[in-house]
Amino acid sequence: MRPVFRQPVRQAVKMLPAVLFSSLLWAQDSPQPAEGDLPLNELRTFVEVMERIKMAYVEPIDDKTLLENAIKGMLANLDPHSAYLGPESYQELQESTSGEFGGLGIEVGMEDDQLNVISPIDDTPAFAAGIEAGDLILKIDGQLTKGLSLMQAVEKLRGKPGTSVTLTIGRGHQAPFDVKLKRAVIKNRSVRGQLLDGDYGLVRISQFQTHTGKEVGKALQQLEKDNGKPLAGLVLDLRNNPGGVLQAAAEVADHFLSRGRIVYTEGRIPNSHMSFDAGPQISIASHIPLVVLINGGSASASEIVAGALQDHKRAVIMGTNSFGKGSVQTILPLNDDHGVKLTTALYFTPSGRSIQAQGIEPDIQVERGKLSTQSQPGMIKEADLARHLDNTQQPASPERKARAEQLQNDNQLAQALSLLKGLNVLGKK
Repeated sequence: MRPVFRQPVRQAVKMLPAVLFSSLLWAQDSPQPAEGDLPLNELRTFVEVMERIKMAYVEPIDDKTLLENAIKGMLANLDPHSAYLGPESYQELQESTSGEFGGLGIEVGMEDDQLNVISPIDDTPAFAAGIEAGDLILKIDGQLTKGLSLMQAVEKLRGKPGTSVTLTIGRGHQAPFDVKLKRAVIKNRSVRGQLLDGDYGLVRISQFQTHTGKEVGKALQQLEKDNGKPLAGLVLDLRNNPGGVLQAAAEVADHFLSRGRIVYTEGRIPNSHMSFDAGPQISIASHIPLVVLINGGSASASEIVAGALQDHKRAVIMGTNSFGKGSVQTILPLNDDHGVKLTTALYFTPSGRSIQAQGIEPDIQVERGKLSTQSQPGMIKEADLARHLDNTQQPASPERKARAEQLQNDNQLAQALSLLKGLNVLGKK
């Protein structure tokens, strides 16, 4: 894989309201600014509003608070993913990409002024409580979330491990209901592998972190070692994966591609132009039959992987439409441990598709659900006959029973495995 990119530039900007105000007064009678210059009339309005708030607001408020609130509003109104990061939020973002952070284990977004769940993270309080992608968080500890910014909502969801928070959830046509969660230190293991029925494997990626690409390589090697021979097929599970590090997504796709473009990004500044190509090295997973599972909680980096494998016709994409986040955010450090998360580019699949607000459409649409069997009344089996011979073979192991139950409870995974088996049957004819 050959990434092409440049490091973002560190910028620090300090604003002095008194100097700004005096300069605006001095420029009051100056001619209208040329294109690209500061809009003086709007800046005069900004300073006037700031002065009115300081003089007339019911409680005293200092310049620093007003300016920070102005910056937050300026970024919040760009798009749902751009935000001003104070010291705590900046630190939390760095921790989340490294794989350990405090909170509920829930990825949230803001749409139409309403806080919604993009996806819960595996093995976290939110996941254990049954929080689902697409749920609306109507209240946090009784306070309405409508009207809160995304960062304000995240701050209320975060807290010390061991403390509790109650979320009021809206789900489909159900009546709103409360879920009480206990915050924890989230140690997110992003990759898990297991053998399925026969010689088929499953690799589940819950989030794309810095080392996810390497972890996928190790999981593939371990599966082949546990199986004792090459895998006959693989299911790559990206459901409810909210995304993460762009380069990690490219590294994961590189395990399944031997050549060709994986993803590229385009924006207004040189730093936003990146391209990732598959390297010439051959992975153990380069040629085995592959099914990728996605759903409405699969976002960003998950969609990069699914889109690349779909465009190269390397995998069958199965499940439901993905989330549709096709933008790239850059973290720009500021002074005093602050930062700005700014949308700087859109990413495109190898064929040039932008999935922004569209998502990845699966090749085979399979809804979530459980498999159920129906017995036919009146049917008699050998075991029902008197004096039938008992089976002397060993009963199924607990591991095999657990796998069978897993497939019965997960219709999408069961369908993916059936498809892999069918592809192998056809391939042997």
